[in-house]
Amino acid sequence: MHGTHAEVTAVVDTARELYADDPASAAVLDGFRSRLREPLRLAVAGMVKAGKSTVLNALIGERIAPTDAGECTRMVTWYRYARSARITAHLEGGGEVRLPVARSSGSLVMDLGTLTADEVAWIDVAWPAESLRSTVLIDTPGIASLSQRISERSTSFLTPARTPSEADAILYLLRHIHASDVTFLEAFRDTAAGQAQAVNAVALLSRADEIGSGRIDSLLSAARIANRYRADSELRSLALECIPVAGLLAEGARTLREREFAAFCELADLERSVRDRLLISVDRFVRPTKDTTLGVTERRRLLDRFGLFGVRLGAALVRGGARTSSQLAERMVQQSGLIDVQRFVSEQFRSRAVALKTRAVLQGLEWLIDENPRAGSSPLRRALERIASNSHQLRELGLLAELRTSIPELAPEDAVDAERIIGGSGTNAMARLGLHPDATPAESRARIATAVDHWRVIGESPLRDRTSAELARVVIRSIEGVASELSGSGQS
Repeated sequence: MHGTHAEVTAVVDTARELYADDPASAAVLDGFRSRLREPLRLAVAGMVKAGKSTVLNALIGERIAPTDAGECTRMVTWYRYARSARITAHLEGGGEVRLPVARSSGSLVMDLGTLTADEVAWIDVAWPAESLRSTVLIDTPGIASLSQRISERSTSFLTPARTPSEADAILYLLRHIHASDVTFLEAFRDTAAGQAQAVNAVALLSRADEIGSGRIDSLLSAARIANRYRADSELRSLALECIPVAGLLAEGARTLREREFAAFCELADLERSVRDRLLISVDRFVRPTKDTTLGVTERRRLLDRFGLFGVRLGAALVRGGARTSSQLAERMVQQSGLIDVQRFVSEQFRSRAVALKTRAVLQGLEWLIDENPRAGSSPLRRALERIASNSHQLRELGLLAELRTSIPELAPEDAVDAERIIGGSGTNAMARLGLHPDATPAESRARIATAVDHWRVIGESPLRDRTSAELARVVIRSIEGVASELSGSGQS
Protein backbone atom coordinates (compact mmCIF):
# COMPACT_ATOMS: atom_id res chain seq x y z
CA MET A 1 0.00 0.00 0.00
CA HIS A 2 3.05 2.27 0.29
CA GLY A 3 3.00 2.81 -3.48
CA THR A 4 -0.63 3.90 -3.36
CA HIS A 5 0.14 6.28 -0.50
CA ALA A 6 2.92 7.90 -2.55
CA GLU A 7 0.67 8.14 -5.61
CA VAL A 8 -2.13 9.83 -3.67
CA THR A 9 0.31 12.24 -2.04
CA ALA A 10 1.65 13.15 -5.49
CA VAL A 11 -1.87 13.78 -6.80
CA VAL A 12 -2.63 16.02 -3.79
CA ASP A 13 0.58 17.98 -4.49
CA THR A 14 -0.39 18.39 -8.14
CA ALA A 15 -3.85 19.59 -7.14
CA ARG A 16 -2.25 22.01 -4.66
CA GLU A 17 -0.33 23.63 -7.53
CA LEU A 18 -3.48 23.79 -9.66
CA TYR A 19 -5.48 25.51 -6.88
CA ALA A 20 -2.64 27.63 -5.48
CA ASP A 21 -4.57 30.86 -6.18
CA ASP A 22 -7.65 29.67 -4.23
CA PRO A 23 -6.99 29.94 -0.47
CA ALA A 24 -10.05 27.87 0.52
CA SER A 25 -9.24 24.98 -1.83
CA ALA A 26 -5.55 25.18 -0.92
CA ALA A 27 -6.43 24.83 2.76
CA VAL A 28 -8.55 21.74 2.01
CA LEU A 29 -5.69 20.18 0.08
CA ASP A 30 -3.20 20.99 2.85
CA GLY A 31 -5.57 19.18 5.19
CA PHE A 32 -5.60 16.13 2.92
CA ARG A 33 -1.80 16.03 2.86
CA SER A 34 -1.61 16.29 6.66
CA ARG A 35 -4.17 13.53 6.98
CA LEU A 36 -2.09 11.18 4.85
CA ARG A 37 0.91 11.75 7.17
CA GLU A 38 -1.00 11.33 10.44
CA PRO A 39 -1.71 8.14 12.41
CA LEU A 40 -5.17 6.59 12.23
CA ARG A 41 -7.95 8.98 13.21
CA LEU A 42 -10.36 7.08 15.46
CA ALA A 43 -13.55 8.80 16.61
CA VAL A 44 -15.56 7.76 19.66
CA ALA A 45 -19.28 8.41 19.23
CA GLY A 46 -22.63 7.37 20.62
CA MET A 47 -25.76 8.66 22.27
CA VAL A 48 -25.69 10.79 25.41
CA LYS A 49 -24.51 8.91 28.52
CA ALA A 50 -23.19 6.00 26.45
CA GLY A 51 -19.84 6.15 28.28
CA LYS A 52 -17.72 7.63 25.48
CA SER A 53 -15.29 9.59 27.63
CA THR A 54 -14.52 6.73 30.01
CA VAL A 55 -13.72 4.44 27.06
CA LEU A 56 -11.53 7.14 25.55
CA ASN A 57 -9.68 7.64 28.84
CA ALA A 58 -9.16 3.88 29.09
CA LEU A 59 -7.67 3.82 25.58
CA ILE A 60 -5.33 6.70 26.42
CA GLY A 61 -4.47 5.31 29.84
CA GLU A 62 -5.04 8.62 31.62
CA ARG A 63 -8.03 10.62 32.82
CA ILE A 64 -7.83 13.51 30.39
CA ALA A 65 -11.23 13.44 28.66
CA PRO A 66 -13.92 15.16 30.80
CA THR A 67 -16.59 12.72 31.97
CA ASP A 68 -19.01 15.16 33.58
CA ALA A 69 -21.76 17.05 31.79
CA GLY A 70 -19.76 20.29 31.57
CA GLU A 71 -19.17 22.67 28.69
CA CYS A 72 -16.26 20.69 27.24
CA THR A 73 -18.37 17.56 26.62
CA ARG A 74 -20.43 19.65 24.18
CA MET A 75 -17.53 20.06 21.75
CA VAL A 76 -15.52 17.84 19.42
CA THR A 77 -12.13 17.27 21.05
CA TRP A 78 -9.05 15.84 19.37
CA TYR A 79 -6.36 14.01 21.37
CA ARG A 80 -3.01 13.62 19.63
CA TYR A 81 0.55 12.85 20.65
CA ALA A 82 3.04 15.59 21.49
CA ARG A 83 6.17 15.71 23.62
CA SER A 84 4.71 18.43 25.82
CA ALA A 85 1.11 19.06 26.82
CA ARG A 86 -0.89 21.91 25.34
CA ILE A 87 -4.60 22.62 24.85
CA THR A 88 -5.89 24.85 22.07
CA ALA A 89 -9.45 26.04 21.53
CA HIS A 90 -10.23 26.65 17.85
CA LEU A 91 -12.92 29.30 17.59
CA GLU A 92 -15.98 29.46 15.39
CA GLY A 93 -15.16 31.74 12.48
CA GLY A 94 -11.41 31.29 12.85
CA GLY A 95 -8.74 32.05 15.39
CA GLU A 96 -7.52 30.04 18.36
CA VAL A 97 -6.92 30.46 22.08
CA ARG A 98 -4.42 28.54 24.22
CA LEU A 99 -6.04 27.11 27.34
CA PRO A 100 -4.26 26.41 30.62
CA VAL A 101 -3.07 22.86 31.33
CA ALA A 102 -4.08 21.89 34.85
CA ARG A 103 -4.91 18.71 36.75
CA SER A 104 -7.08 18.07 39.78
CA SER A 105 -7.22 14.75 41.67
CA GLY A 106 -5.38 13.09 38.80
CA SER A 107 -7.77 14.36 36.11
CA LEU A 108 -7.12 16.94 33.41
CA VAL A 109 -9.16 20.11 33.89
CA MET A 110 -10.22 21.96 30.75
CA ASP A 111 -11.00 25.55 31.64
CA LEU A 112 -12.54 27.60 28.85
CA GLY A 113 -12.22 30.78 30.90
CA THR A 114 -14.56 33.41 29.49
CA LEU A 115 -15.31 31.34 26.36
CA THR A 116 -18.56 29.44 25.95
CA ALA A 117 -19.06 26.16 24.13
CA ASP A 118 -20.96 27.96 21.38
CA GLU A 119 -17.88 30.11 20.65
CA VAL A 120 -15.55 27.11 20.27
CA ALA A 121 -15.54 24.99 17.10
CA TRP A 122 -13.29 22.26 18.47
CA ILE A 123 -10.54 21.63 21.01
CA ASP A 124 -7.12 20.20 20.23
CA VAL A 125 -5.36 18.42 23.11
CA ALA A 126 -1.71 17.56 22.49
CA TRP A 127 -0.58 15.08 25.14
CA PRO A 128 2.56 12.97 25.81
CA ALA A 129 0.78 9.61 26.04
CA GLU A 130 2.41 6.69 24.25
CA SER A 131 -0.97 5.34 23.16
CA LEU A 132 -1.50 8.46 21.06
CA ARG A 133 1.60 7.87 18.95
CA SER A 134 -0.26 5.39 16.74
CA THR A 135 -3.80 6.76 16.97
CA VAL A 136 -5.42 10.20 17.01
CA LEU A 137 -8.51 9.88 19.22
CA ILE A 138 -11.52 12.13 18.71
CA ASP A 139 -14.21 12.57 21.37
CA THR A 140 -17.61 13.73 20.11
CA PRO A 141 -20.75 15.11 21.79
CA GLY A 142 -23.72 12.81 22.27
CA ILE A 143 -25.83 11.81 19.29
CA ALA A 144 -29.60 12.44 19.67
CA SER A 145 -29.00 14.91 22.49
CA LEU A 146 -31.92 16.95 23.80
CA SER A 147 -29.96 19.92 22.49
CA GLN A 148 -30.10 20.00 18.70
CA ARG A 149 -27.01 22.21 18.65
CA ILE A 150 -24.96 19.57 20.51
CA SER A 151 -26.16 16.73 18.27
CA GLU A 152 -25.38 18.75 15.15
CA ARG A 153 -21.77 19.15 16.25
CA SER A 154 -21.24 15.40 16.05
CA THR A 155 -23.27 14.71 12.92
CA SER A 156 -21.79 17.60 10.93
CA PHE A 157 -18.26 16.59 11.96
CA LEU A 158 -18.54 12.84 11.40
CA THR A 159 -21.10 12.77 8.58
CA PRO A 160 -20.70 15.96 6.50
CA ALA A 161 -23.01 16.29 3.54
CA ARG A 162 -20.44 16.28 0.71
CA THR A 163 -16.88 16.03 1.99
CA PRO A 164 -15.33 12.90 3.52
CA SER A 165 -15.61 12.45 7.26
CA GLU A 166 -12.67 13.71 9.32
CA ALA A 167 -12.54 10.31 11.04
CA ASP A 168 -10.93 7.28 9.39
CA ALA A 169 -12.87 4.86 11.60
CA ILE A 170 -15.26 4.98 14.51
CA LEU A 171 -15.95 3.29 17.82
CA TYR A 172 -19.71 3.58 18.21
CA LEU A 173 -21.00 3.02 21.75
CA LEU A 174 -24.51 1.76 22.22
CA ARG A 175 -26.53 0.27 25.06
CA HIS A 176 -29.45 -0.89 22.92
CA ILE A 177 -29.97 -0.69 19.16
CA HIS A 178 -32.02 2.48 18.68
CA ALA A 179 -33.21 3.98 15.40
CA SER A 180 -30.86 6.93 16.05
CA ASP A 181 -27.89 4.55 16.24
CA VAL A 182 -28.76 2.91 12.91
CA THR A 183 -29.39 6.25 11.19
CA PHE A 184 -26.04 7.63 12.33
CA LEU A 185 -24.05 4.53 11.36
CA GLU A 186 -25.69 4.47 7.93
CA ALA A 187 -24.72 8.11 7.40
CA PHE A 188 -21.14 7.46 8.55
CA ARG A 189 -20.73 4.47 6.25
CA ASP A 190 -22.07 6.37 3.26
CA THR A 191 -20.09 9.54 3.96
CA ALA A 192 -16.77 8.13 5.13
CA ALA A 193 -15.83 6.50 1.87
CA GLY A 194 -18.64 6.79 -0.60
CA GLN A 195 -21.81 4.77 -0.38
CA ALA A 196 -21.22 1.08 0.37
CA GLN A 197 -17.46 1.46 -0.15
CA ALA A 198 -16.31 0.71 3.40
CA VAL A 199 -17.54 -0.65 6.69
CA ASN A 200 -15.17 1.07 9.09
CA ALA A 201 -17.10 1.12 12.35
CA VAL A 202 -17.16 -1.20 15.36
CA ALA A 203 -20.07 -1.24 17.79
CA LEU A 204 -19.21 -1.33 21.48
CA LEU A 205 -21.89 -2.61 23.84
CA SER A 206 -21.01 -0.04 26.46
CA ARG A 207 -21.49 0.07 30.22
CA ALA A 208 -21.58 -3.71 30.05
CA ASP A 209 -21.05 -3.97 33.81
CA GLU A 210 -24.49 -2.42 34.37
CA ILE A 211 -26.38 -4.99 32.29
CA GLY A 212 -26.67 -7.41 35.19
CA SER A 213 -27.32 -4.70 37.82
CA GLY A 214 -23.64 -4.80 38.77
CA ARG A 215 -23.60 -8.56 39.44
CA ILE A 216 -20.23 -10.27 39.18
CA ASP A 217 -21.50 -12.13 36.07
CA SER A 218 -22.65 -8.94 34.31
CA LEU A 219 -20.05 -9.21 31.57
CA LEU A 220 -21.21 -12.73 30.73
CA SER A 221 -24.73 -11.37 30.22
CA ALA A 222 -23.28 -8.56 28.10
CA ALA A 223 -21.38 -11.09 25.96
CA ARG A 224 -24.61 -12.95 25.20
CA ILE A 225 -26.33 -9.72 24.17
CA ALA A 226 -23.36 -8.77 21.97
CA ASN A 227 -23.65 -12.15 20.24
CA ARG A 228 -27.28 -11.39 19.42
CA TYR A 229 -26.33 -7.98 18.07
CA ARG A 230 -23.64 -9.53 15.85
CA ALA A 231 -26.32 -11.64 14.23
CA ASP A 232 -28.55 -8.61 13.58
CA SER A 233 -28.48 -8.16 9.80
CA GLU A 234 -28.96 -4.39 9.99
CA LEU A 235 -26.12 -3.81 12.46
CA ARG A 236 -23.89 -6.30 10.64
CA SER A 237 -24.05 -4.17 7.49
CA LEU A 238 -22.92 -1.11 9.46
CA ALA A 239 -20.34 -2.40 11.95
CA LEU A 240 -17.64 -5.02 11.60
CA GLU A 241 -18.09 -6.33 15.13
CA CYS A 242 -19.96 -5.81 18.41
CA ILE A 243 -17.73 -5.94 21.50
CA PRO A 244 -18.97 -5.63 25.10
CA VAL A 245 -16.89 -3.22 27.19
CA ALA A 246 -17.11 -1.86 30.74
CA GLY A 247 -15.60 1.57 30.18
CA LEU A 248 -15.68 2.73 33.79
CA LEU A 249 -13.91 -0.43 34.93
CA ALA A 250 -11.33 -0.10 32.15
CA GLU A 251 -10.67 3.56 32.96
CA GLY A 252 -10.36 2.82 36.67
CA ALA A 253 -8.00 -0.10 36.04
CA ARG A 254 -5.73 1.87 33.68
CA THR A 255 -5.43 4.65 36.29
CA LEU A 256 -5.53 2.56 39.51
CA ARG A 257 -3.95 4.25 42.54
CA GLU A 258 -2.18 2.57 45.45
CA ARG A 259 -4.72 3.82 47.99
CA GLU A 260 -7.50 2.30 45.90
CA PHE A 261 -5.65 -1.01 45.82
CA ALA A 262 -5.34 -0.82 49.63
CA ALA A 263 -9.10 -0.23 49.87
CA PHE A 264 -9.79 -3.31 47.72
CA CYS A 265 -7.48 -5.32 49.96
CA GLU A 266 -9.41 -4.23 53.05
CA LEU A 267 -12.71 -5.20 51.44
CA ALA A 268 -11.28 -8.56 50.41
CA ASP A 269 -10.16 -9.27 54.00
CA LEU A 270 -13.63 -8.77 55.47
CA GLU A 271 -15.64 -11.78 56.58
CA ARG A 272 -17.64 -13.02 53.61
CA SER A 273 -21.02 -12.37 55.21
CA VAL A 274 -19.94 -8.83 56.15
CA ARG A 275 -18.53 -8.15 52.67
CA ASP A 276 -21.61 -9.52 50.92
CA ARG A 277 -23.88 -7.41 53.10
CA LEU A 278 -21.79 -4.30 52.45
CA LEU A 279 -21.72 -4.84 48.67
CA ILE A 280 -25.37 -5.82 48.21
CA SER A 281 -26.27 -2.38 46.80
CA VAL A 282 -24.97 1.12 46.28
CA ASP A 283 -27.06 2.45 49.14
CA ARG A 284 -25.75 -0.17 51.54
CA PHE A 285 -22.13 0.39 50.46
CA VAL A 286 -22.16 4.12 51.22
CA ARG A 287 -24.01 3.89 54.56
CA PRO A 288 -22.08 4.74 57.72
CA THR A 289 -20.88 1.44 59.19
CA LYS A 290 -18.39 -0.02 61.65
CA ASP A 291 -17.79 -3.05 59.41
CA THR A 292 -14.84 -1.34 57.67
CA THR A 293 -12.37 1.44 58.38
CA LEU A 294 -13.04 2.87 54.92
CA GLY A 295 -14.90 6.12 55.39
CA VAL A 296 -18.09 7.04 53.52
CA THR A 297 -16.20 9.56 51.38
CA GLU A 298 -13.61 6.98 50.36
CA ARG A 299 -16.29 4.44 49.50
CA ARG A 300 -18.13 7.02 47.38
CA ARG A 301 -14.89 7.69 45.52
CA LEU A 302 -14.50 3.98 44.81
CA LEU A 303 -18.03 3.89 43.36
CA ASP A 304 -17.36 6.97 41.24
CA ARG A 305 -14.18 5.43 39.88
CA PHE A 306 -15.20 1.78 39.42
CA GLY A 307 -18.96 1.42 39.86
CA LEU A 308 -20.52 -1.22 42.09
CA PHE A 309 -19.49 -3.98 39.67
CA GLY A 310 -15.90 -2.78 39.72
CA VAL A 311 -15.80 -2.66 43.51
CA ARG A 312 -17.18 -6.19 43.75
CA LEU A 313 -14.78 -7.42 41.08
CA GLY A 314 -11.77 -5.69 42.63
CA ALA A 315 -12.35 -7.35 46.00
CA ALA A 316 -12.91 -10.73 44.31
CA LEU A 317 -9.71 -10.44 42.27
CA VAL A 318 -7.67 -9.59 45.36
CA ARG A 319 -9.12 -12.65 47.06
CA GLY A 320 -8.28 -14.59 43.89
CA GLY A 321 -4.57 -13.80 44.11
CA ALA A 322 -3.92 -10.24 42.88
CA ARG A 323 -1.10 -9.31 45.25
CA THR A 324 -0.05 -5.93 43.86
CA SER A 325 -1.77 -2.93 42.34
CA SER A 326 -0.21 -3.81 38.96
CA GLN A 327 -1.62 -7.34 39.08
CA LEU A 328 -5.05 -6.05 40.06
CA ALA A 329 -5.04 -3.43 37.30
CA GLU A 330 -4.01 -5.99 34.70
CA ARG A 331 -6.75 -8.44 35.70
CA MET A 332 -9.39 -5.70 35.79
CA VAL A 333 -8.40 -4.59 32.28
CA GLN A 334 -8.69 -8.17 31.06
CA GLN A 335 -12.20 -8.41 32.53
CA SER A 336 -13.31 -5.04 31.13
CA GLY A 337 -13.22 -5.94 27.43
CA LEU A 338 -10.70 -3.17 26.70
CA ILE A 339 -8.08 -5.59 25.37
CA ASP A 340 -10.59 -6.95 22.84
CA VAL A 341 -11.29 -3.39 21.68
CA GLN A 342 -7.58 -2.56 21.39
CA ARG A 343 -6.88 -5.77 19.47
CA PHE A 344 -9.76 -5.10 17.09
CA VAL A 345 -8.60 -1.54 16.42
CA SER A 346 -5.08 -2.79 15.71
CA GLU A 347 -6.10 -5.68 13.46
CA GLN A 348 -8.97 -4.04 11.56
CA PHE A 349 -8.40 -0.29 11.56
CA ARG A 350 -4.75 0.51 12.20
CA SER A 351 -3.62 -2.19 9.74
CA ARG A 352 -5.88 -0.55 7.13
CA ALA A 353 -5.07 3.06 8.05
CA VAL A 354 -3.46 3.91 4.71
CA ALA A 355 -6.35 2.40 2.76
CA LEU A 356 -8.96 4.19 4.85
CA LYS A 357 -7.15 7.52 4.51
CA THR A 358 -6.59 7.00 0.81
CA ARG A 359 -10.28 6.25 0.25
CA ALA A 360 -11.33 9.42 2.07
CA VAL A 361 -8.78 11.64 0.32
CA LEU A 362 -9.71 10.28 -3.10
CA GLN A 363 -13.35 11.07 -2.40
CA GLY A 364 -12.40 14.53 -1.17
CA LEU A 365 -10.36 15.24 -4.30
CA GLU A 366 -13.24 14.12 -6.51
CA TRP A 367 -15.59 16.43 -4.61
CA LEU A 368 -13.20 19.38 -4.92
CA ILE A 369 -12.78 18.92 -8.68
CA ASP A 370 -16.55 18.57 -9.14
CA GLU A 371 -17.33 21.65 -7.03
CA ASN A 372 -14.52 23.81 -8.38
CA PRO A 373 -13.45 22.52 -11.81
CA ARG A 374 -10.32 23.95 -13.35
CA ALA A 375 -8.69 23.77 -16.75
CA GLY A 376 -6.11 21.03 -16.43
CA SER A 377 -8.07 18.94 -13.92
CA SER A 378 -8.70 16.08 -16.38
CA PRO A 379 -5.29 14.44 -15.68
CA LEU A 380 -6.15 14.56 -11.98
CA ARG A 381 -9.41 12.73 -12.58
CA ARG A 382 -7.64 10.05 -14.60
CA ALA A 383 -5.04 9.64 -11.84
CA LEU A 384 -7.76 9.22 -9.22
CA GLU A 385 -9.53 6.58 -11.32
CA ARG A 386 -6.26 4.71 -11.88
CA ILE A 387 -5.39 4.65 -8.17
CA ALA A 388 -8.87 3.48 -7.18
CA SER A 389 -8.87 0.67 -9.74
CA ASN A 390 -5.30 -0.51 -9.05
CA SER A 391 -5.31 -0.47 -5.23
CA HIS A 392 -6.10 -3.96 -3.99
CA GLN A 393 -6.74 -2.79 -0.41
CA LEU A 394 -9.36 -0.35 -1.67
CA ARG A 395 -10.98 -3.16 -3.64
CA GLU A 396 -10.97 -5.29 -0.49
CA LEU A 397 -12.72 -2.51 1.43
CA GLY A 398 -15.35 -2.22 -1.27
CA LEU A 399 -15.90 -5.96 -1.42
CA LEU A 400 -16.10 -6.24 2.36
CA ALA A 401 -18.82 -3.59 2.37
CA GLU A 402 -20.62 -5.35 -0.48
CA LEU A 403 -20.60 -8.67 1.35
CA ARG A 404 -22.00 -6.93 4.44
CA THR A 405 -24.71 -4.97 2.65
CA SER A 406 -26.00 -7.37 -0.02
CA ILE A 407 -26.42 -11.09 -0.53
CA PRO A 408 -23.92 -12.37 -3.15
CA GLU A 409 -24.77 -15.17 -5.55
CA LEU A 410 -22.57 -17.59 -3.66
CA ALA A 411 -23.07 -20.55 -1.40
CA PRO A 412 -23.33 -19.29 2.22
CA GLU A 413 -20.07 -21.02 3.16
CA ASP A 414 -18.28 -19.37 0.23
CA ALA A 415 -19.55 -15.93 1.26
CA VAL A 416 -18.20 -16.51 4.78
CA ASP A 417 -14.90 -17.76 3.35
CA ALA A 418 -14.57 -14.74 1.04
CA GLU A 419 -15.21 -12.27 3.86
CA ARG A 420 -12.55 -13.89 6.00
CA ILE A 421 -9.95 -14.01 3.20
CA ILE A 422 -10.32 -10.30 2.37
CA GLY A 423 -9.78 -9.40 6.02
CA GLY A 424 -13.21 -9.43 7.64
CA SER A 425 -11.82 -11.25 10.69
CA GLY A 426 -8.42 -9.57 10.70
CA THR A 427 -5.80 -8.63 8.14
CA ASN A 428 -2.93 -10.85 9.29
CA ALA A 429 -2.15 -13.95 7.23
CA MET A 430 -3.37 -16.60 9.66
CA ALA A 431 -6.69 -14.80 10.24
CA ARG A 432 -7.27 -14.57 6.49
CA LEU A 433 -6.54 -18.27 6.06
CA GLY A 434 -8.67 -19.26 9.03
CA LEU A 435 -5.72 -20.98 10.72
CA HIS A 436 -4.41 -20.92 14.28
CA PRO A 437 -1.60 -18.35 14.75
CA ASP A 438 0.81 -21.23 15.42
CA ALA A 439 -0.06 -23.14 12.24
CA THR A 440 2.92 -24.73 10.51
CA PRO A 441 4.25 -23.61 7.10
CA ALA A 442 2.99 -26.90 5.65
CA GLU A 443 -0.53 -26.19 6.91
CA SER A 444 -0.38 -22.68 5.46
CA ARG A 445 0.78 -23.91 2.05
CA ALA A 446 -1.94 -26.56 1.95
CA ARG A 447 -4.66 -24.05 2.87
CA ILE A 448 -3.42 -21.54 0.28
CA ALA A 449 -3.34 -24.16 -2.50
CA THR A 450 -6.83 -25.41 -1.65
CA ALA A 451 -8.26 -21.89 -1.47
CA VAL A 452 -6.71 -20.77 -4.77
CA ASP A 453 -8.01 -23.86 -6.58
CA HIS A 454 -11.49 -23.43 -5.09
CA TRP A 455 -11.82 -19.75 -6.00
CA ARG A 456 -10.41 -20.24 -9.49
CA VAL A 457 -13.16 -22.76 -10.14
CA ILE A 458 -15.73 -20.22 -8.93
CA GLY A 459 -14.23 -17.39 -10.97
CA GLU A 460 -13.91 -19.38 -14.20
CA SER A 461 -17.32 -21.04 -14.08
CA PRO A 462 -19.45 -20.05 -17.11
CA LEU A 463 -22.51 -20.17 -14.83
CA ARG A 464 -21.24 -17.30 -12.67
CA ASP A 465 -22.40 -13.73 -13.16
CA ARG A 466 -19.86 -10.94 -13.67
CA THR A 467 -20.11 -9.73 -10.06
CA SER A 468 -19.29 -13.16 -8.62
CA ALA A 469 -16.42 -13.61 -11.07
CA GLU A 470 -14.94 -10.25 -10.06
CA LEU A 471 -15.39 -11.15 -6.40
CA ALA A 472 -13.47 -14.38 -6.99
CA ARG A 473 -10.62 -12.43 -8.65
CA VAL A 474 -10.31 -10.12 -5.63
CA VAL A 475 -10.33 -13.08 -3.26
CA ILE A 476 -7.62 -14.87 -5.28
CA ARG A 477 -5.50 -11.71 -5.27
CA SER A 478 -5.85 -11.58 -1.46
CA ILE A 479 -4.76 -15.23 -1.17
CA GLU A 480 -1.76 -14.51 -3.39
CA GLY A 481 -0.92 -11.56 -1.13
CA VAL A 482 -0.98 -13.88 1.89
CA ALA A 483 1.30 -16.34 0.10
CA SER A 484 3.71 -13.54 -0.74
CA GLU A 485 3.65 -12.26 2.85
CA LEU A 486 4.41 -15.70 4.29
CA SER A 487 7.11 -16.33 1.71
CA GLY A 488 8.79 -13.03 2.56
CA SER A 489 8.76 -13.87 6.26
CA GLY A 490 10.12 -17.38 5.67
CA GLN A 491 6.91 -19.06 6.89
CA SER A 492 6.02 -20.85 3.68
